[in-house]
Amino acid sequence: MGKTTGFMEYPRTENRFRDALERLRDFDNLHTPQPIDVRRCQAGRCMDCGVPFCQSDFGCPLHNLIPEWNDLLYQGQEREALSRLLMTAPFPEFTGRVCPALCEKACNLADDGVTNRDNELYLIETGFEKGWIRPRRPLARTGKRVAVVGSGPSGLAAADLLNQAGNFVTVIERADRPGGLLMYGIPNMKLPKEVIARRIRLMEEEGVSFLLNTSAAPDLLSAYDAVLLCCGSRKPRSLHVEHMDAAGVHFAVDYLTAATRGILSKAGPEITARGKHVVVVGGGDTGNDCVGTALRQGCQSVTQLEMMPKAPEKRAAGNPWPEWPRVLRTDYGQVEAAALQGVDPRVYETTVQSIQTDAENRITALKTVRLKKQADGKLLPVPGSEKTMPCGLLLIAAGFIGCENETLDGFSLSADSRGRLLPPDGSHHLGGNLFSAGDMRNGQSLVVKALADGRAAAREILAFLR
Repeated sequence: MGKTTGFMEYPRTENRFRDALERLRDFDNLHTPQPIDVRRCQAGRCMDCGVPFCQSDFGCPLHNLIPEWNDLLYQGQEREALSRLLMTAPFPEFTGRVCPALCEKACNLADDGVTNRDNELYLIETGFEKGWIRPRRPLARTGKRVAVVGSGPSGLAAADLLNQAGNFVTVIERADRPGGLLMYGIPNMKLPKEVIARRIRLMEEEGVSFLLNTSAAPDLLSAYDAVLLCCGSRKPRSLHVEHMDAAGVHFAVDYLTAATRGILSKAGPEITARGKHVVVVGGGDTGNDCVGTALRQGCQSVTQLEMMPKAPEKRAAGNPWPEWPRVLRTDYGQVEAAALQGVDPRVYETTVQSIQTDAENRITALKTVRLKKQADGKLLPVPGSEKTMPCGLLLIAAGFIGCENETLDGFSLSADSRGRLLPPDGSHHLGGNLFSAGDMRNGQSLVVKALADGRAAAREILAFLR
């Protein structure tokens, strides 16, 4: 696949980031694409592997035919490469922007892996630009009606596959725009909202219906032959300290949602970091997105607290290739903060001990404490390590603990100890004509894994309907 000696001739070249200080002036795309000759050379680095680990369970959850479309891209057969990509990938325009690229870390080139994510993004955007992406309307309809509750990645992936099989599909979304966390949980600079709107328009042309501003309830769904719940894992993990109700204390997704709504409405966000000392609790992707958003809103400073120790620079002995490398990652928001403030915003092995407020219950400061990992793995406070820091906006990005109670109660469902709707047999079938998929079934995870699970649920529903 690709060029036999390509991996030795061409160095790994990713799409370039815009200058850190320049991109802080707007919420536009973080990257600039490489020219086609560079893209083809990058595709040519894909080797003729005996075992392509990029397609394995260590790599792409969608099991994309990566070596095949890389080879076609290198050969200049872009339309055929796109066709091969779309055999397994429903929305490359999403994964080409926000996927952590498990396939690249599982590549036989290891840390110098092929730029699969940039390559797939080039193929899908070229397809839209040249008019190769057109509505795929089913030739016949089965007469079956399927409701998909939730329009995040798993819901959209399932709706796409169910519709292509000829069913009448309605996606029910309680927000004012489809996309779930793709729309409101990921900032515009990482995933431009027009990209999502473009895909929704295409799905509508293909026959998928979207019912917005609607909370699903059993009586609304009684007319459908099958119902797939893709409501996500939206219950946030709290800090369990006093004054969580103070003005200026928000969960990360609420803050990011407000930021995106402000951009789309052009009316400004309801929650803003402008002029404030911002503290973000949580070191994952969502925490990094909060850092980048706060900087763009003009915060006075931003600090990111992480409970865990700083990750190693290189793989540990117990973390061999082709496993995902559990090493230090410095993402775009942290790079921007360092460029603006002069230091990395992350403070490790630290958490919030208490929230301080004024007479009007507005947050003014935090008391933090250092943590130390014990032999049994528990993190315990270090006596005498307490510090006080100013804070006008506290953003909690500590993850999620399961499906919201409102959804569980509405359908008389019980989650497991981890807040998941995962049937004991490992299927997607909850009973009757009811199914689950995505983060709701598996817990908080990656967009690409949600896409794969949505498609797997759709296949189960197709078998059920037959």
